Amino acid sequence: MSFYDSHYDDEYFDQEENDIEEEILACRNLIENNMIYGDAERLEDLVSLCIDQDYVEDGLYFINYLLEISPYNSEFWARKGLLLNLNGDHEEALECFDKALSLNPGDVEILIDKSAVEENLARYEEAEETLKTVLNADPYHEDALFGLGSLNQRKENFEKAIHYFQQVLNQDSDYSDAYYELGYCYEILGEYSKAVDVYNKFLEYDPYNANGWYNRGVVLAKLNKPEQALNSYDLAISLKDDFVSALFNKGNILAGLGRTNEALESFKKAYQLDKFDELICFNLGSLYESQEDLVNAIRYFSEAIKINSEYYEAYLSRGYCYDLAGKYHLALKDFNKAITLSQDNPEAWYAKADLEYSLGNLQESVKSYSAALAISPDNSEIWFNLADTYFEMGNWLDALKSYGECLRINPNDAKSLYGKAKVYFLLRKTQDALSCLKKAFILDPEIQSEFTREYPEIKTSKLFKKLLGEI
Repeated sequence: MSFYDSHYDDEYFDQEENDIEEEILACRNLIENNMIYGDAERLEDLVSLCIDQDYVEDGLYFINYLLEISPYNSEFWARKGLLLNLNGDHEEALECFDKALSLNPGDVEILIDKSAVEENLARYEEAEETLKTVLNADPYHEDALFGLGSLNQRKENFEKAIHYFQQVLNQDSDYSDAYYELGYCYEILGEYSKAVDVYNKFLEYDPYNANGWYNRGVVLAKLNKPEQALNSYDLAISLKDDFVSALFNKGNILAGLGRTNEALESFKKAYQLDKFDELICFNLGSLYESQEDLVNAIRYFSEAIKINSEYYEAYLSRGYCYDLAGKYHLALKDFNKAITLSQDNPEAWYAKADLEYSLGNLQESVKSYSAALAISPDNSEIWFNLADTYFEMGNWLDALKSYGECLRINPNDAKSLYGKAKVYFLLRKTQDALSCLKKAFILDPEIQSEFTREYPEIKTSKLFKKLLGEI
């Protein structure tokens, strides 16, 4: 790609900005000194520059002056509408466009600008009617067709939006913005290959558009093409070095590829640019946790919690780290906080139960396992841990029932069959025990070695030898 052979001429853009600021100052001085008469065209050009380069306050100053001179000029009212729209004053902008149309009802460009304001005000039906008025006069008006596409996209009528954007391109295959919006529509509809194709077309027209490269990266990631997605994100970042979302997505892909150190670098750059994004902090914490760097993991999980005090996942993950670090009191505190934040999520109850079991608080552990199962009754892993806890407490019947729940969920669970066998031995139900053992040995031969280690006296019995002979 020859993309890197080109570059922006920063001095040109700096000079352009200096030029408009000098012109603004000069024209303000002329107005204040009553020396502007006969030079209205100069002010009109300056207003256009202010619109193009977002000098809204200055633009409004000059257009208001021009309207004092020519209050019945529809173009001036339209330009004031554009400036007010840029400023977020949509209601006032609409009034200006209505004034402009009252002076010049047939101006289709004013109608199109008016429709954009109506769309910003969520007056979608009015916006559609305004655009259709344009099409009644000119059925092939590209901007009106594009406006209808944008309107339907905003209303999430993506199929209809695609229809209009394609109509635009049928009229003008060089209408680059239509490719960009088509890419978004195809992406939302899950047609990722088509989205990549139209983003590629858009970037042929606008290779310096950072958002275009970013969107292309998003779609390539969804197509499971991580290396190509990384290339797109890198291009987006090269064009806009403070592009936090591109750095974030790049970090996610690198993490998924197992390139942890590079992922950390990308997330850290994003964090330097935006220290108030809890997701960045959480991902940094997760990566450090995967490297067993618990100090930094806890640090970033804590930062995430400072930003969002109700961040359930951050409390849970920090709790796991505290648990691994041997700070059980802090771990338990975080698990309890996670539970209060997400009553319907079994994971925090499960983590708390495991910690309580490790601390020897078996009764509390049973309560927490039971709370987790009340939310997720078909989780065989939690049932198994509950069964083991009951077994250790000597609650044989409860243990038997819990192993039975594991087998209800997975009838071929060899470990649960072995657990039942151990309970049956303790209850002196030898035949039932041996029946479970036989099934467990068939499903997982390694359990036989575990059994002979745990019960050396049973393996010498004639019944057990007979059982082994039958397998």
